Amino acid sequence: MSFLEINDLKVHFPIRGGVFNTIKDYVYAVDGVNMSIKEGKTYGLIGESGSGKTTIGKAIVGLENSTGGEILYKGQPVNSKKHRKKMNYNKDVQMIFQDVLSSLDPKKRIIDIIAEPIRNFENFTKDQELEKILTLLNIVGMPPDTLYKYPHEFSGGQRQRIGIARAVALNPKLIVADEPVSALDLSVQAQILNFMKSIQKDFNLSYLFISHDLGVVKHMCDYIYIMYRGKFVETGTKEDIYNNPQHIYTKKLIAAIPEINVQKRDEMRMNRIKFEKGYKELESIFYDKNGGVYDLVKISDTHFVAIKNKEDLKNVENSIA
Repeated sequence: MSFLEINDLKVHFPIRGGVFNTIKDYVYAVDGVNMSIKEGKTYGLIGESGSGKTTIGKAIVGLENSTGGEILYKGQPVNSKKHRKKMNYNKDVQMIFQDVLSSLDPKKRIIDIIAEPIRNFENFTKDQELEKILTLLNIVGMPPDTLYKYPHEFSGGQRQRIGIARAVALNPKLIVADEPVSALDLSVQAQILNFMKSIQKDFNLSYLFISHDLGVVKHMCDYIYIMYRGKFVETGTKEDIYNNPQHIYTKKLIAAIPEINVQKRDEMRMNRIKFEKGYKELESIFYDKNGGVYDLVKISDTHFVAIKNKEDLKNVENSIA
């Protein structure tokens, strides 16, 4: 059963101008999306820059106000700061940021950075607080002397581990991870991703993993949402998306995944060329005359695609063959 439901969520930003700074139009950053998150699962939210994926993450944790729709936590609407506090929502839903250095106060020692959420939500003694922080540092593989150092004294991977320690300090139900490894070297990325998977079992965590990298998401996620222009163009299990992609935008993203194997790399390059040639002919199937995304259509119990007519999917492969 899902503990977090997002129904028809909208986040629109006004565009102002003129002498009186009046609203001229809106940016439809998120324009009516639905999500369902279950305990212990990892969900991928994929899209290019400006697609609206980070805005969804911020709306979920309460850093961005929604324009419409609703977020339900354990069946109850999350509609105000007062209500979130009453439901323990701010304790149960945490975030790991892309730029971890900017999210760690440079003037504070690590002990105070990790202790901040604990002091806000728990009634611990000093000894209990210290014991908790040392336990968290041990979990993320950082030595005890980390406590009295400052963020600038650590590498990017170490800072990300500290950010994770802070995020799990309150035993949350859900962690929204916004591009948590994009700024790290590939070897460090693998360490952090594997570490996040390992602690998921210990804490029974759910992750919403926001990224533009389908290769990373393939490694992490059970269910995937592909986002374009504020809407979902395709949603499904990892197997649905990688083994049976249907939307041309999804196909394009998968074709762009880096490949180490030279033979496969050439094959994927040819696939990209093939897709590009067929795109113009297929645009009217997947986008309306204004370039807008159609509503999602069910093609299996777990797989949904934004398309004008479901029957058109039969002709897509032939068009780009």
